Amino acid sequence: MRKKSLKNLVIILAAGATACGGGGGGGSGGGTVVVPPTSTTPPPSPPPSSACSLRNRQDFAFSVLNEWYLFPETLPASLDPSPYSTVDAYIDALTATARSQGRDRFFTYITSIAEENAFFSSGATAGFGVRFAFQGNRLFVIETFENAPALTAGIDRGTEILAIGTTESNLVPVGDILASQGSAGISSALGPNTVGTTRVLRISNAGGTRNVTISKADYNIDPLSSRYGVKVIDDGGRKVGYINMRTFISTADNQLRTAFADFRAQGITNIVIDFRYNGGGLVATAELMGDLLGANRSTSDIFSVTRFRASKASNNDTRRFAPQPQSIAPVKVAFITTNATASASELVMNSFVPYLGVNAALIGSNTYGKPVGQIALDQSACDDRIRVVAFATENSAGQAGYFAGLADTMRTTCAAPDDIARPLGDPTEASLRSALDFIAGRSCTPVIAGQVQQADGQRSERRVVPLPKSPNVAQREVPGLF
Repeated sequence: MRKKSLKNLVIILAAGATACGGGGGGGSGGGTVVVPPTSTTPPPSPPPSSACSLRNRQDFAFSVLNEWYLFPETLPASLDPSPYSTVDAYIDALTATARSQGRDRFFTYITSIAEENAFFSSGATAGFGVRFAFQGNRLFVIETFENAPALTAGIDRGTEILAIGTTESNLVPVGDILASQGSAGISSALGPNTVGTTRVLRISNAGGTRNVTISKADYNIDPLSSRYGVKVIDDGGRKVGYINMRTFISTADNQLRTAFADFRAQGITNIVIDFRYNGGGLVATAELMGDLLGANRSTSDIFSVTRFRASKASNNDTRRFAPQPQSIAPVKVAFITTNATASASELVMNSFVPYLGVNAALIGSNTYGKPVGQIALDQSACDDRIRVVAFATENSAGQAGYFAGLADTMRTTCAAPDDIARPLGDPTEASLRSALDFIAGRSCTPVIAGQVQQADGQRSERRVVPLPKSPNVAQREVPGLF
């Protein structure tokens, strides 16, 4: 059972910028107000709005890290905040040692309470509604979200962005932007994440090469796409359940229950879970997914173990399976992954290694590697939420610390490219085809941990566009989002 001390501790496992393939700052967040009840050194009382000075906010961040940071031995005993012009810059300086060790790759940061609550409750954000990825000096759309401007404009997976401008007269080729400014230039050219920001894009796809004018707007990200989020695939007479899980937010819970209820009604026991761009999110939703895959698990079976620093060990928790009415008992599960697969998605995968062994496979390329998660502490008057890395997770066999990804942990792996020439959920798409081959018992080439996977036979790896300098909450949680 969960300890009572954790009842109000909303925790998340998510990764942003560097999980997307490199560059820039990063991090992730999630949840509602979290001030764990076992705190022995309460942070400063929230100041009145007029007193939210930079120094006050930096002091609040220092107090949070000093009490909760998972790697306290890496923190400086003191650090003068005056040389740092933002709270984020100060946090980056405090966590520099752990970051250099690969244990906190910009996962500790400050964010907006209001924005985060809106995203995790409904997927609310603003933008064009696409995920972008680089391949060499080219820019591609790898996913487009429903009810967002890009899809309405005819931009979908596989579209290449050739040039970006504010008008047709000042379009600048993507290659020129990258050559002169790097990936940061692409984020700058796409404009701020504010409703009404308008850009002209020269695109190329099946409809030909043309210019489109597109404006950023408010929309909600559906964690399971209405187009391809849940499918039953007939693979040579074998029914296979397919779930494409974009992000772990609370609106996914009912979608997952409905999907698994349908799989259960059809007697489906072979599952493909597509985590290829899933940067993580709410641990509670990851646990629900585990339960829905756990019809044959006992309530004494361990799903995961959460461990805090020694001074906070009273918060350590063992989470056991809780099978649901919709749960299935999987025979084989194929997890489709890329280096944008992180955190909560890795938690689900790692948790099934002791139970499914060789019948749980990593398909695609190695995951990002984030076996740690964040809690949140709020300075409400300033709309400040500090997301601090405070815990690590492990499975029932004690497997943990997979900072280099899960390729060495999973008993079966199959290398496959992310084939953006085909829609997500298409059985002929290369990664999904490899997943179906695994379920059918066909052989494959294993993923080699540490080896860069080539995409579509090209010489350069496709990588999700890094976070912009000032990402919104959704961009931290949904790799490559603009």
